[in-house]
Amino acid sequence: METKGNFTEGRIFLPLMKFALPVLAAMFLQSLYGAVDLLIVGQFASSADVSAVSTGTQIMQTITQVIAGLSMGITILLGQQIGEGRHDEAGKTVGAGILFFGCIAIITSITMMGAHRFAATIMNAPAEAYDKTCSYIFICSAGLLFITAYNLLGSLFRGLGNSRIPLITVTIAAIINIFGDLFLIRILHMGAAGAAIATIASQGISVLLSLVMIRRISLPFHFKKEHIRFNRDLIARIFHFGFPIALADFLVGISFLIILAIVNSLGLMASAGMGVAEKVCAFIMLVPSAFGQSMAAFVAQNYGARKMVRAHKALFYGISISFVFGALMGYISFFHGDLLCGIFSKDPEVIIQGWEYLKAYAIDCLLTSFFFCYTGYFNGCGYTRFVMTQSILGAFGVRVPVSFFMSKIKPVSLFKVGLATPASSLLQTILCILYMRITDKKEHEK
Repeated sequence: METKGNFTEGRIFLPLMKFALPVLAAMFLQSLYGAVDLLIVGQFASSADVSAVSTGTQIMQTITQVIAGLSMGITILLGQQIGEGRHDEAGKTVGAGILFFGCIAIITSITMMGAHRFAATIMNAPAEAYDKTCSYIFICSAGLLFITAYNLLGSLFRGLGNSRIPLITVTIAAIINIFGDLFLIRILHMGAAGAAIATIASQGISVLLSLVMIRRISLPFHFKKEHIRFNRDLIARIFHFGFPIALADFLVGISFLIILAIVNSLGLMASAGMGVAEKVCAFIMLVPSAFGQSMAAFVAQNYGARKMVRAHKALFYGISISFVFGALMGYISFFHGDLLCGIFSKDPEVIIQGWEYLKAYAIDCLLTSFFFCYTGYFNGCGYTRFVMTQSILGAFGVRVPVSFFMSKIKPVSLFKVGLATPASSLLQTILCILYMRITDKKEHEK
């Protein structure tokens, strides 16, 4: 089974597409974890369960984004090492990463299991959904080791230029998650708790499948058990690349949690409506998100090989394809968002609330096609501090204050609150374009 993908030679468009399509498919199936939970809960449980899954998922997604951001350090470092031809260091990098992320998973899991009620309280979980929210958070926190391992293995394969293996494992796990949800929610009537158990179980299976496949493939470097040790220099380099991304993802996640807390204060229907809309958004943003992740791996290798013309062309292709899909998804979301929200809920009021919020995201579909690809490009180059800076400015300079201001304008609507997201994306896109000019100028001066 082949794992090595060399992006520094030959064509650009087709290799980028071949790499991005499995990433897109894997992200689609990954989104199904939360979407299927909400879909089945919405059809076979109560609105309180929908609100609980919505709030609990947003909290766990924030934690997962931080872990995924840190694991990007592996993708970037491995990609650059392969591009530079330093394969001997790659095995040591993987070993150091395993130990590093194992410690993070254990500490985070214990912390969140102890703080699950506090998390539900600060999120203003509606009284009707409070206990269900606590249960969802606790169960998912207990399974954080699987979530961490999944993201680490995915980053490893992407750094090697292989996006097919994560797709295979997540496909099987997604199918298991669907049947688990149906059994636990529809038959056993476990509601939000059943959704959490099914999600964690499927993540664990995904990790086991990935480990089995690793034993069958030929890696482009030697890896031994002795490599799993505390290598201060390599962990520092992984942290150097990954921490700014993780911090940015954490603060962006916090900004969305603040918005959710604001919406939760508006009542159960608004809370459930936003939860439904967020699940829809996870799908309509898939193409730019996939190209953003793919861009990081593609650019990292070419940056290591000092072939920036190839990196620029890949960025152009990624933005172009993302914009076409973004325009299509924006149209569907704005004019037919009720049909999309109706997939996840049978409550007419929840559907109306979700559509209102989704209309604001329709605008964002056009903007994310630019700045998602730009941030992937900058991550691949190792300019992760800039990515962190623009994310923080977008989150706390625009998204939070605008959403709070809009929530005070009478009559309150989720469309007005949701406008904070495209406003933030606009600022981030402008910052990315300006920084691109700065970095291009520096490259020409070298």
